[in-house]
Amino acid sequence: MPEIDHEVAGDSCAAALFGKYELGKLLGCGAFAKVFHGRDRRSGQSVAVKILNKKKLAANPNLASNIKREISIMRRLNHPNIVRLREVMATKSKIFFVMEFVKGGELFNKIAKLGRLSEDLSRKFFQQLISAVGYCHARGVYHRDLKPENLLIDENGNLKVSDFGLSALTEQIRPDGLLHTLCGTPAYVAPEILSKKGYEGVKVDVWSCGVVLFVLAAGYLPFNDQNLMNMYRKIYKGDYRCPRWMSPDLKRFLSRLLDANPETRITIDEILKDPWFVKGGVKPIKFHDEPDQDSDPVKGDDEPEGVKNLNAFDLISFSSGLDLSTLFESSCKSVDCERFLSEECPEKLMEEAERLARAERLRAKKRKKEEWGLEIEGHYGKFAMTIYFFRLNDRLVVVEARRRGGDSDCYEDVWSNKLRPELVRFGHDSQLDNPLICFDH
Repeated sequence: MPEIDHEVAGDSCAAALFGKYELGKLLGCGAFAKVFHGRDRRSGQSVAVKILNKKKLAANPNLASNIKREISIMRRLNHPNIVRLREVMATKSKIFFVMEFVKGGELFNKIAKLGRLSEDLSRKFFQQLISAVGYCHARGVYHRDLKPENLLIDENGNLKVSDFGLSALTEQIRPDGLLHTLCGTPAYVAPEILSKKGYEGVKVDVWSCGVVLFVLAAGYLPFNDQNLMNMYRKIYKGDYRCPRWMSPDLKRFLSRLLDANPETRITIDEILKDPWFVKGGVKPIKFHDEPDQDSDPVKGDDEPEGVKNLNAFDLISFSSGLDLSTLFESSCKSVDCERFLSEECPEKLMEEAERLARAERLRAKKRKKEEWGLEIEGHYGKFAMTIYFFRLNDRLVVVEARRRGGDSDCYEDVWSNKLRPELVRFGHDSQLDNPLICFDH
């Protein structure tokens, strides 16, 4: 067993990460998280494990909100130039992100070592960056913190976008069609963010991509000043100078990327046609998912529910949209919602639930919209609940019980003391009401 940080070893099951991952050396740490190298015991594959302390998150609601949003965003993304979030797990005191391990480290370190990159290498990384950013935009995700520190290089020399903690979703756009949160890294923020009048996520990401390209080819920032306000003035005016070694085509291209007016700034579609960008040929860039045999597609609201094969993200979010609160709470059991695992099939579980309900003189009827949903009510309006049965994999089914109304004492008596124990015994329960979420992505 490799040496584990004492904070991690504090969780009895976490030292070996639930028997699935071995933790190695510390790769980095911040105020709220530590990142370790890990190894998947099943495949031998390297992973990066980001570990967050729940107590520290609880003291910072804004950070906790960012983490929830990051999870909900990462579940949408599957692209070769974006770091893949493989799995999310949690205990009473920790949250674990198991991510793709990117061996080459930050692009920032590569620039720091070489000073600047050739235009051909800069172009390669920029093409991959635009492929990832365009894909995110097509999925309604705006990164808002693109910079070399958040761009990683894998063992094959390909770029991977990481750190979606400051990202925004289409749902956050206000009625005026704009985003308004002030965020990002000062040297990379677009001028419209500084104006505090609202901005379009697509356009601020394009600006940041332009700053990244400048840094790649020049080896230094286009807008830089020891006085922060002076730097902001330069950004607001689009005041920068290209070094003499840059080609005319690159200088012209940068002038369109770093256009201080968002209305005339180059778009992703225009980037894809620019002479400097396409020089030497460019691999086809796709901004939508290809079918992925290793993961299930995310269903739309209007698609039939049926029996789903769920991943970890769906398990913690399927009943309440993108409600990730169960990761941040000490237990996934509550007065109004409870989940457990069963080894019995959904058909037999629902039949048994109906039988148990009728034995307690309760009315039970199948929900119309869900193939495996059962509404139960009775005792003169004092009891009303719904039970859902979702297939997790070939062996396990998630049973979720939700109180819809009535008296809490009656619910506690009927569900907790009578119905649930019998369903548990019937299905050879594999308890989920310990504070652990641990399923493959």
